[in-house]
Amino acid sequence: MSKTMRAARWYGPKDIRVEDVEAPEVKAGEVKIKVEWCGICGSDLHEYLVGPIFIPVGDVHPITKEKAPVILGHEFAGEIVDKAEGVDNLEVGDKVTLEPIWACGECEKCKRGDYQICDQLGFHGLAGGGGGLAEYTTFPAEFVHKLPEGVSTEEGALVEPIAVAVHSLRRGRFVQGETALVTGAGPIGLSTVLALKSAGAQKIISVEIKKARKDFAREFGADIVLDPTEVDVVEEVMKITDGKGVDAAFETTGVQAGFETAVASVDKGARVVVTSIWEEEVEFHLNNLVLAEKEIIGTLAYNRGVFPATISLVQDGRIDAPKMITKKVKLEEVVDEAFEELVKNKDKHIKILVTPE
Repeated sequence: MSKTMRAARWYGPKDIRVEDVEAPEVKAGEVKIKVEWCGICGSDLHEYLVGPIFIPVGDVHPITKEKAPVILGHEFAGEIVDKAEGVDNLEVGDKVTLEPIWACGECEKCKRGDYQICDQLGFHGLAGGGGGLAEYTTFPAEFVHKLPEGVSTEEGALVEPIAVAVHSLRRGRFVQGETALVTGAGPIGLSTVLALKSAGAQKIISVEIKKARKDFAREFGADIVLDPTEVDVVEEVMKITDGKGVDAAFETTGVQAGFETAVASVDKGARVVVTSIWEEEVEFHLNNLVLAEKEIIGTLAYNRGVFPATISLVQDGRIDAPKMITKKVKLEEVVDEAFEELVKNKDKHIKILVTPE
């Protein structure tokens, strides 16, 4: 096996280079994966445009002991080609996807399975230690999941963003038969619509401005799509819900207007789940929360049990993952055909998949 491989590494904003790097070898407790497909995430695009955000630059990451340049890519799937002694839950030849989380494994949060809020949290493909925009990567076997028969590695590369949405429903205590509002119809907003549909939502309302994304929202299962440039969204939500508001709202836009709409659209005593990552602070009158006993719930990534559940939803067809794919490119084309394509035509895409093959 070659000692070098091709990989896309982040050096700085607008500076991603596909180059030869040393191929990784398995360490204790790890498997080596030949990457077949890797998705470009919104966080990858943020790093490309205005990073570093999650990427360590000044100091090394406490777990990976690495800093930029780092290999990108955290939404991926492939085939195991090597494994360390003692790894008995996976075999060479297995098709897999992985939870790309670096966590200490020793703190109280990690031990109870909430490793997504570990104080040393990092993401494989952002914090060093390898990534999916490469021919090969290695990772601890405990975070690697075998794909069942009938689930392709293309679908496997979509499990990660869908798992974010599934976890957000769990954080929001969403139950079958409830109504929901989703602000934004980007990849995570649309994943949330898919997750809500699979969870038996009684009615799903999507809020979106861009035409292409409004069409995506309808295609993905939103019952009603509201454009805030055309209607008063809160007023419409109240009409739809007989004046009480939805049972839960999921904010995926990362802008103040989306957040305010979400809070104003839920029933008294209901929940607002914030999935979006924010670049700016929000001004908010807390009486809008206090006087109606509404809840605001933060959600990040996923915890123990979410990935297996998400894979099952994809396997049995309750979540139609392939409809998220809007383009496929080769690793050598990743800058011009994926990152720059998203800069120019972001609204036309849900998920661009990249293959090193």
